[in-house]
Amino acid sequence: MLESSFIFLNGIGETTEKQLWEQGITHWDHFLQSTDLPGISPSRKILYDREVEDISREFALGNWRTLARRFKSKEHWRFLEAFRSRTAFLDIETTGEPADYGDITIVGLFANGTPTILVKGDSLTQERLEKELAKYDLLITFFGTGFDLPYLRTTYPNLTLNHAHFDLCFASRRLGLRGGLKHIERELGFAREQDIQGLDGWDAVRLWYAWQAGDEDAGVKLCHYNEADVRNLEPLADHIYSEFSQRYGPVSVAAWR
Repeated sequence: MLESSFIFLNGIGETTEKQLWEQGITHWDHFLQSTDLPGISPSRKILYDREVEDISREFALGNWRTLARRFKSKEHWRFLEAFRSRTAFLDIETTGEPADYGDITIVGLFANGTPTILVKGDSLTQERLEKELAKYDLLITFFGTGFDLPYLRTTYPNLTLNHAHFDLCFASRRLGLRGGLKHIERELGFAREQDIQGLDGWDAVRLWYAWQAGDEDAGVKLCHYNEADVRNLEPLADHIYSEFSQRYGPVSVAAWR
């Protein structure tokens, strides 16, 4: 999907991009080798060619974050397959207060089939978090735009957070899926284990304080809850990516080369 995208070009929106696809131009290489394009003057084509060559070069070199900055954030869903090995699903738990007063208790990451759960007072430090996040170029969250990422920036002002970001909350709304993550999971049939079914963010706050008071079982359940959050972001992201590809992508994205 990414190499079929032309929406990063100034002046090309969804309508023009779709017209290009309808003409069979479904790859950057095809664009560069075509001389007569619908709605694009020869002089503008020269300018566009430079930009397409540039982005192709960034793609080949694996300069993912530089490449991502050329796209509006709502289009970052297009990166999922190309960035797959450099993608982390992220979710945080907090003490329940606003970022200026509260603390992050857990940062959960799920990448390449492996969970990483960082806990306040133990493994969660800015140095460790920086090291973990440096492994990835695309972060996928549910309402991370409004909560997780601003909270992280407030808590760790020097943390590098210039990743591409696919926010599943707003993407879900575009598909008509309403409610929070757990509601959407149930609607799509994504299961959670029995011991954490029905738990929400406020339960995570309660479990944290119980853990700090000496209840080790509460700590185990809290970590399990957070891991389920990040794990279940992946099938939701895959579902949205598939739906978006059908709705907003070309009929065929088979490589032209």
